[in-house]
Amino acid sequence: MARVKRGTTTHARHKKVLEKAKGYRGRSSTSFRIALEKVEKAQQYAYRDRRNRKRAFRALWIQRINAGVREHGMTYSRFMDGLAKAGITLDRKILSDLAIKEPESFAALVGHARDALAAQPSASASAA
Repeated sequence: MARVKRGTTTHARHKKVLEKAKGYRGRSSTSFRIALEKVEKAQQYAYRDRRNRKRAFRALWIQRINAGVREHGMTYSRFMDGLAKAGITLDRKILSDLAIKEPESFAALVGHARDALAAQPSASASAA
C-alpha cells in the first residue's frame, strides 16, 4: 500500500493563514509560525470589537442627542423621559441623525417631549 503524503494539506493550511496575514509587518506576514499567532490574536480582537463597536456607537449617539437637546435647555435624560411619555419611539441612532441633519425636526421633538413632561404631574409633587 502506498504511503500518504500530507504536503498538500499542510501547504493549503499554511497558505490560508499567510493570506490572512498579508500586510502585517516583518516576518509576521511571511513566517507561518509567527503569522499564525498574529492571525489568531487579530481574530480575537475582531470578535471582541464587534461587540465593542455597538457600545461605542450607542455612546456616540447619546452624546450627539445630549448636545442637541442642551441647545434647547433640556438634558438627555429628561428628553428621553419626555419622548417616552409622549409615546414617541425613535431609536437613538435616528434621534442623533435628526439632531445633526434636521435641527428643525429635532426642535419639534424637543417641544413634544417638553409638553409631555409638563402634562404629566411629577412624582415628587404628588408625594408631597
